[in-house]
Amino acid sequence: MAQQKRPPNSRGYYVKMKLLQKHGRPHHHHHHHQQEKNCFYRYYKWVLWLSLSLYFFTSYLISNNNNHHTKKPSHVSRALIQSNHTTTPQHALNSPESLKKLKVFVYDLPPKYNTDWLTNERCSKHLFASEVAIHRALLTSEVRTFDPYDADFFFVPVYVSCNFSTVNGFPAIGHARSLIASAVNLISSEYPFWNRSRGSDHVFVASHDFGSCFHTLEDVAMADGVPEIVRNSIVLQTFGVVFDHPCQKVEHVVIPPYVSPESVRDTMENFPVDGRRDIWAFFRGKMEVHPKNEVRTVIWRKFNGDRRFYLQRHRFAGYQSEIARSVFCLCPLGWAPWSPRLVESVALGCVPVVIADGIRLPFVSAVKWSEISVTVAEKDVGRLAEILERVAATNLSTIQRNLWDPATRRALLFNSQVQVGDATWQVLRALSEKLDRSFRSSRVSRQLDFDT
Repeated sequence: MAQQKRPPNSRGYYVKMKLLQKHGRPHHHHHHHQQEKNCFYRYYKWVLWLSLSLYFFTSYLISNNNNHHTKKPSHVSRALIQSNHTTTPQHALNSPESLKKLKVFVYDLPPKYNTDWLTNERCSKHLFASEVAIHRALLTSEVRTFDPYDADFFFVPVYVSCNFSTVNGFPAIGHARSLIASAVNLISSEYPFWNRSRGSDHVFVASHDFGSCFHTLEDVAMADGVPEIVRNSIVLQTFGVVFDHPCQKVEHVVIPPYVSPESVRDTMENFPVDGRRDIWAFFRGKMEVHPKNEVRTVIWRKFNGDRRFYLQRHRFAGYQSEIARSVFCLCPLGWAPWSPRLVESVALGCVPVVIADGIRLPFVSAVKWSEISVTVAEKDVGRLAEILERVAATNLSTIQRNLWDPATRRALLFNSQVQVGDATWQVLRALSEKLDRSFRSSRVSRQLDFDT
């Protein structure tokens, strides 16, 4: 049973004072004068003592009265975080105090599950690398606990997106399900924590196209659904839509794709967010006929000859500099609704134009997407120029002012160490809203209910 700290029994105050006489020349006065002087000192000490006593006593009464009427006991607050998160002020969300009591245990798995994959340098830098970044940041985070019995959540560091195809260079995740199952079998046989909660307080990362389904093709992902082994756990995934989808049938947190904060900083040194932007609308990426949707095809066919649009179909090393020079950055869906362009655009001050019906964007409590982006329905993509011209003529300056807030950029970037307000911080804050899934926190809450 968790033992709660109790306030000390003594409510009194003890004040010890000593008045020091000032140094000076010896006085040669008669005895009566000395008695008056001593009497004055005694009276002065008594008045000072009485004043301080009254001050401390009234301060105590006021403090105690306020606590009684306006504050809940501190040991209950953790169990109530979820019910209060919708009304928490923005400045409080990024307060260092907001995660002070959260504790996460990071399993120390054999390197075949994670660090062995880092022999390929791409593993920690490509768009799916949040699985690596979150793991690294947690290892040095203040929320990390080395005592699993003190943990609210358990992070299972399995890298599934670093097995790059030798044919096309894309991540091949056919091994993902078996690797995760192997990791769960290991921790459930060596520790009691998975079995006691059936994995409800265990956290995984699925940073690829269709998240917790662990498949890159949507039809296969939807057919297979979420693997049973993680169905009761929490999955941090880049995939998110507002409608029902098999790859969301698990407790999950929508996170941004990985974009290197170092590359963003390097680009901003030469192209500050409030600098000159000589490209009006920009997109670089694949634009061939897509088997799932025709959004990119329509954009290419209709606007490739339009001088306002800078559309490119091939890779370019200076891609981020093009974003930093652009007013609008097109973020159409591809194989999945989400895209790293969303993060790159925000980070480099280009207004993201989201063209992906039903997409659920990451960290909506920290990033006010409706105030920093433009959303265009897929059916309206043919009117893209008209829509953007209207935005440019009306509220573009307001959108840019909101977009260029450093806190917005910070919330979407994963750093090697947790920084207040950054992407890993937002992940932890999202977990703090799910304490009802924590075996330890739920047990403490039940005990408190029993005690009261």
